[in-house]
Amino acid sequence: MITLGITGRSGCGKSTVTAVFAKKGVPLADADQISREILLPDSPLLPQLARQFGADILNPDGTLNRRLLADRAFASPEGKAALDAITHPEIVARIRAAKQAAEKAGSPLFVLDGAVIVGTAAQAECDRLAVVTAPFETSIARIAARDGISPEMAARRLNAQTPEAVLTARADYILRNDADLETLTARAVSLCDALLAEARKDGV
Repeated sequence: MITLGITGRSGCGKSTVTAVFAKKGVPLADADQISREILLPDSPLLPQLARQFGADILNPDGTLNRRLLADRAFASPEGKAALDAITHPEIVARIRAAKQAAEKAGSPLFVLDGAVIVGTAAQAECDRLAVVTAPFETSIARIAARDGISPEMAARRLNAQTPEAVLTARADYILRNDADLETLTARAVSLCDALLAEARKDGV
């Protein structure tokens, strides 16, 4: 089974690409969703985070004040490392469980969808990496429209993310979202079909 990581910066059209794979029946794990699920109330990780970053990161109802946690965790490299040390093992464990379930079901291909794969423990779970790219101004317009924020705020948010050049340097495949939606969809279909054919051939 081939595990393909699909990543890209905000507003690049990554969800369009992953939707193509899902429509073709490829099992997916959403790393961003997993990251949220592991911090829901009653998670055993919450007490660990409270010890590390302060009890007040937990609201009275047991939910996590994500903004306060982020403010403290990302204030220093040490804080970010401490956050990763607590959360990444559980994220990877869930990714591996999803991969094993897909392999057991006989799937030739598995997709890990995540905005942040490169440079994290999740990258080691991928055999190959596809990066979706889009022109800077296009991404800004998409982010502003999607989140109801100003183009200036969208630009700041995009500039805070991993540079596109860093992502593409690690990529096995680059899907350029530089035309219309149909073009990006066609490129994603082509990649999905090629990987499915390769995996099935190798599996014979």
